[in-house]
Parts: sequence; C-alpha cells; structure tokens
Amino acid sequence: MVVVAIIAILAAVIIPHFSDSLRLSTEGYTKGSLGTIRKALSVYYGDMEGQYPDDLPTLTQSSRYLRRIAPARLPGYHSDSSTVLNAADSDDTGGWVYNNIPNTTAFGAIHVNCTHTDAKGSVWTNY
Repeated sequence: MVVVAIIAILAAVIIPHFSDSLRLSTEGYTKGSLGTIRKALSVYYGDMEGQYPDDLPTLTQSSRYLRRIAPARLPGYHSDSSTVLNAADSDDTGGWVYNNIPNTTAFGAIHVNCTHTDAKGSVWTNY
C-alpha cells in the first residue's frame, strides 16, 4: 500500500513536468522551423537581387533553399501543418502565413499562423 502511494505521488509530480517539457520541445521545433524558413527567404532575396518569391513552395523547387516546408507544430491549438496562407494577416488556421502582397510594409514576412499563445505567453504570430 505504501509503495502504491509513493508511486502515485511521484506520478503526480513527474507527469506535469513531462507534459511541460514535451510542449516546450514541440514549440522549439516550430520556432526553429520558422528561423529556417526565414533564412531561406533571406538567401533567396539576396540571390534574386531584392525580390521575394511569390509563394513559399518556390523555395523548395530546386532544393537550394529548402527541401520541404516543415510543419508548424502548435500543441493544443492546431494540427501539425505545412500549409501556407498567402496573406498579410493570420486567419488562425495553423501552419504558416506568408505576406506575398507587394507594396505592403511586411512584404516577404513569414509568421506562424496562430493567434494563441505559447508556453511563455507570447502570441505565435508575434514570432
């Protein structure tokens, strides 16, 4: 009986920490993927002498910039998705939002397409 109580107490302490660690790991993957996409956009922009691609799949056509568009993983809010919304603003459907609208101040910007917050309380679209 004492052993069962000890196991229950340990489980009550460890499981929440494991859950938090899993969430932080998943969020780290998404933030890392966002950084990779931004770097690919920057290299493309330089190669094309100041022109951003019309859409993100352009970056994967020759594998010079990206092999694939990694999924945005947003635990608890959206399913993993590599979908890219071409728009100036998020519609909160998961995946990515790429501003491919010329003559806007954020033309060429890429963000996570989620208006919820991460574990630190920051809104995903602010990354």
